[in-house]
Amino acid sequence: MLEEIGQRAKAASRVLACVGTEEKNSALLAIADALDSEAAWIVSENEKDLAAGRENGLSEALLDRLALNKERIAGITDSIRRVASLPDPVGRILSETERPNGLRLTKVSVPIGVIAVIYEARPNVTADAAVLCLKSGNVVILRGGKEAIRSNIAISEVMRRALAGAGLPADCVQLIHDTDRAVTQELMRLKKYVDVLIPRGGAGLIRAVVEQATVPVIETGAGTCHVYVDRAANIEMAAEIIYNAKTSRPSVCNAAECMLVHRAVAAQALPVIAARLAERHVEIRGTDEVRQLLPAAVPATEDDWGKEYNDYIMAARIVADEEEAISYINRYGTGHSECIVTEDTAAAEHFLRAVDAAAVYHNASTRFTDGGEFGMGAEIGISTQKLHVRGPIGLEELTSMKYIVRGNGQVR
Repeated sequence: MLEEIGQRAKAASRVLACVGTEEKNSALLAIADALDSEAAWIVSENEKDLAAGRENGLSEALLDRLALNKERIAGITDSIRRVASLPDPVGRILSETERPNGLRLTKVSVPIGVIAVIYEARPNVTADAAVLCLKSGNVVILRGGKEAIRSNIAISEVMRRALAGAGLPADCVQLIHDTDRAVTQELMRLKKYVDVLIPRGGAGLIRAVVEQATVPVIETGAGTCHVYVDRAANIEMAAEIIYNAKTSRPSVCNAAECMLVHRAVAAQALPVIAARLAERHVEIRGTDEVRQLLPAAVPATEDDWGKEYNDYIMAARIVADEEEAISYINRYGTGHSECIVTEDTAAAEHFLRAVDAAAVYHNASTRFTDGGEFGMGAEIGISTQKLHVRGPIGLEELTSMKYIVRGNGQVR
């Protein structure tokens, strides 16, 4: 089955690589229109996934990741239209040079080819990944989690019909329906057809792909994100940033999981922040020093440092200074998104330089680490590695390059 999918993907990639911007944009707009038209059916299929998820004991956070409604589908289609309006990342001239022998070299951006995406209970990824791949001239093979299988099938079938109607191969988008783990493991080794593999999900999935794949991998990271409240912080601002970073959507990778508070302002800041978090019943897990100021906090254990909760839980500890905060973040962070809240410009600039992460913030919520928020239209995931992409994986990040060499008879 995977051999057949791979063959069809490779054949479609040769067609798509030669398709112009106008044709790709027309296909994307056709997909957006089709998803809008079929929203009621997609939601009904998603409700079946939600019912099965509840029966199987999925947490509320995972159910939130899984859930679709007409508003979320409208958000998906708005994102598709934004992607269609963005510049084509393919065919950009990256550099030009002429050698002394008269050879003219032009480095241009080109599609990667066939991209496989393995992801968990996020059916919106089915559309986001496919659309970004299509705009960047890539064919995509999708392997979603079993929790969202009905939703993923519905979305992919709508997209495939829209592609065929727009005159492009339906096989530019293929979803693997078999949710057996053995199939996923074989996909990780499909080097004959797959050019790059992108995992999107929890730490366990990403670790398994990185360790087992023989296909090149772009590692998207689990998000253990921190907010450091400096001695020069605006306390009210810090409380709002932490409240947003933790509670606006705790199930996603850019949600904050731990707050670090400078000892000089801890007695003032922690009660204000805790009161704000209490509005959403966030459980704070703190050190003994934190619990002296917040008696309702739960004792933290070593397992709480560096943990991605994906829930209304937040770790907290007091630090002596900025250097201790930076050292802690670089030890326990996942290289995703980190924040300092301070009115001290020098402290902020030092933090921005010293913290090793894909996105580092000064006085803003970590929730902004997102392709849409960064103006990319959408993203496949957030890369926490340093090659070949770091941060949101958007259109430009889904291209490679090649050299076009023009001569007039030169030989070496």
